[in-house]
Amino acid sequence: MNAREPVRTRDIMQPTFTEIDGLATVAQAVSLMKSTGARVLIVKKRSEVDEHGIVLLSDIAKHVLAKNRSPERVNVYEIMSKPVVSVDPNLDIRYCARLFDRFGLSVVPVMDDGKVVGIVSYDEMVLRGL
Repeated sequence: MNAREPVRTRDIMQPTFTEIDGLATVAQAVSLMKSTGARVLIVKKRSEVDEHGIVLLSDIAKHVLAKNRSPERVNVYEIMSKPVVSVDPNLDIRYCARLFDRFGLSVVPVMDDGKVVGIVSYDEMVLRGL
């Protein structure tokens, strides 16, 4: 049996992430992604009772590009996923991987006390967690 200490999401998460307002256009989101190198954008909460959202490149491809919609006329809130599934920083990455598999996820924010503190994806789990 392996007596190795569990790897937690806080140990492998990317602590830097890019946020955007839901009212921004998809064209603005793509520009932001290009300038920062981000593959995912966290959509800011509009108020204390609101929830975070998330936009992936695949969302833009499926909901804008594939449907021949104008990125200048589509707002981020129209294509984002909200509320977003998130994980706790203390979650063992084995359970995080199971959550991803069960719900078809590829990236999620890491939330601590209602605040986004990072993001985690399969890439981090495999490349930094093993």
